[in-house]
Amino acid sequence: MVLQLFKTLHRTRQQVFKNDARALEAARIKINEEFKCNKTETSAKKIEELIKIGSDVELILRTSVIQGIHTDHNTLKLVPRKDLLIENVPYCDAPTQKQ
Repeated sequence: MVLQLFKTLHRTRQQVFKNDARALEAARIKINEEFKCNKTETSAKKIEELIKIGSDVELILRTSVIQGIHTDHNTLKLVPRKDLLIENVPYCDAPTQKQ
């Protein structure tokens, strides 16, 4: 379970930060650092908690992070991945309240 999460985080990192060597390296270091820091953990409850945190991080990276590329002095070009693109949902200025 832990090794699977480790591999999944690294695969997601490679997709999310594709063509950005600096971000790829920073994410690689952070993932490895977090796993190394907690490798001696023996408490099943704490391990379960850490796995949940890692899974949440992977989900956020995969579904929320959009890569931006500097094109000019004050301009960024956004590069969304296909899995981030969703159907066009109309915007509503006056949302209805849930009852």
